Amino acid sequence: MPTKTSKQTTQKWVEGDLRLVGLLDTRMIALLKAIAESGSINQAAKLVGLSYKGAWQIIEKANNMAPKVLISTATGGAKGGGTSLTTAGQALLDLFNRVDAEHKLFLQKINQKLADDPVAQLLLKRLVIKTSATNQLFGSIIAIETGAVNAQVVVKLKGGEQVVAAISLADLTQLNLVVDGDVLLLINDPEIIMMTDPESYQYSSRNCLAGRVMRIQTDGIDAEVVIQLLSGDSIVAIITQASAESMNLKLDTPVYALFKSNSVILGTH
Repeated sequence: MPTKTSKQTTQKWVEGDLRLVGLLDTRMIALLKAIAESGSINQAAKLVGLSYKGAWQIIEKANNMAPKVLISTATGGAKGGGTSLTTAGQALLDLFNRVDAEHKLFLQKINQKLADDPVAQLLLKRLVIKTSATNQLFGSIIAIETGAVNAQVVVKLKGGEQVVAAISLADLTQLNLVVDGDVLLLINDPEIIMMTDPESYQYSSRNCLAGRVMRIQTDGIDAEVVIQLLSGDSIVAIITQASAESMNLKLDTPVYALFKSNSVILGTH
């Protein structure tokens, strides 16, 4: 039974394709390898997803740039006869494979160092999260209030604003949320209510974030309003174009983004 190492790199923070002397890349090497295995340009082209013409163009380029011929062909039918790598071609393929192995090992070591670096994790982890929610805000949990069924999680954003999220006790346990822990807040744009003067109205939304209109895009029916918060973060609201016009929303207009605590989805690593 295989054993598990104490540290495993699961996230590729750094990626890169190998290219030698600016021309010799993985596509060309894949074609050379396919030619060596199949002995046919036509079959090799199919194996690597190239047209016959495209494969020949790569072969001509490889032969022209090398000091020695890399590929030899024998006279055949309309699409060529037997094809094989020369001694120089096989040597170049072996060289690339050795360098590629070192390149992968280098990337693995770099990614492991980043995985072990808490500062790198803080700076990079937001970039790798994929979600359908339009609004994504990072913050730190400053308080957790538990009830009989649900919990209120208070999150402080990097600009000092506070957001309250209501989740079930089961989710609180499953996510292992604790005070001072980092957390991601996901809020869908239709959940955002916009106001220009919340003090003049009574509202049931627990969260109210101040900001200014940074961008407005309309389509004749709806308006997508991007609000820049005091922290520098941005949040997007979708309202009707008629509402945007009645509120006289323009660039740099002071506004407030309101949303209920149960509209917030929490995520953590």
